[in-house]
Amino acid sequence: MIDAGELRRRTAELLAAYPPATTDRLDFLRARFDAGLAWVHYPEGFGGLGAPRSLQAVVDEELAAAGAPDNDPRRIGIGLGMAAPTVLRYGTDEQKARFLRPLWTGEEVWCQLFSEPGAGSDLAALGTRAVRDGEDWVVDGQKVWTSSAHLARWAILIARTDPDAPKHAGITYFICDMTDPGVEVRPLRQITGEAEFNEVFLTGVRIPDRHRLGEVGDGWRVAQTTLMNERVSIGGMRLPREGGMIGPVAKTWRERPGLRTHDLHQRLLKLWVEAEVSRLTAERLRQQLNAGQPGYEGSGMKLAFARLNQEISGLEVELRGEEGLLYDDWTMRRPELVDFTGRDAGYRYLRSKGNSIEGGTSEVLLNIVAERVLGLPAEPRTDKDVPWKDLAR
Repeated sequence: MIDAGELRRRTAELLAAYPPATTDRLDFLRARFDAGLAWVHYPEGFGGLGAPRSLQAVVDEELAAAGAPDNDPRRIGIGLGMAAPTVLRYGTDEQKARFLRPLWTGEEVWCQLFSEPGAGSDLAALGTRAVRDGEDWVVDGQKVWTSSAHLARWAILIARTDPDAPKHAGITYFICDMTDPGVEVRPLRQITGEAEFNEVFLTGVRIPDRHRLGEVGDGWRVAQTTLMNERVSIGGMRLPREGGMIGPVAKTWRERPGLRTHDLHQRLLKLWVEAEVSRLTAERLRQQLNAGQPGYEGSGMKLAFARLNQEISGLEVELRGEEGLLYDDWTMRRPELVDFTGRDAGYRYLRSKGNSIEGGTSEVLLNIVAERVLGLPAEPRTDKDVPWKDLAR
């Protein structure tokens, strides 16, 4: 059993063999992965040591104190938070060996090809088709709201492989090569002026069967691992006190007393407390993850994340008065990472509007919490057992 002392010893050996001050950043990250210190709870040979997840903090603290580089987790968040757990759980050893190392080091960026123009909230209604052709699958369709598709080397993709089966049963999960000539990425400009999202058109894209995750027709079950991890990564991120959206508005309140009113004070106090409760609840959720896979509680955290961001950013705009209506730059740009709290108050207000859509709409997450956390009766679903090809569209 590997304990904290053993991890400190192995970290010291890594630092001695690859001094951060004189070692190329990528070389250091590769060596860290090979030493099993990337994510210590992963199996040996795949970036980990089979240690308890809670001990990752021991390694991270030692490396941070030594000035070691990190893997820029915000830039590769989809790979780290969504693709990697799914590959680990459902991938073959060959798939794990091929994809996990460059994913963790950031050499290969990942994106998610799930939502479609006609299958967003009702994701299982997706219509992108994958047809078997020998050892390959030929994929045709359209995906939308794809963060970082313009940067991605690989994508996690779900497609319909059996239109005669009910919608949840006829889906298969694939890893798609974003450099395939049949993949076209187009920017989607958002209300912020940026285009961090994209729409992706798939035309005759050939995916080898060796890049399938899970069994044919079992893609919905595989996708649940991705979705649950996505909601934890969005709503359960580790923050310091006054981290996230509450930080800028609290800073403005302290530095500019002339903007204060009694009503704004009461509202800010309420939201500050709720943000702190949410932060501590996220910490508890991460501790629960030490015992296994994330549960549906992540849906509740993502719900709170969206509501708080929208309420706090609205309060910030109101606090700033006329200044809050200003916007710094409408230039169309394609950022390399999603930044919920960056730029000015106007940006934060507009960007937060997407928080209740991305990663599962708040309406769908309310149903998940009601049914799978609280145990309330499920809503009637008349289309559950109907073949997908017979559904009204």
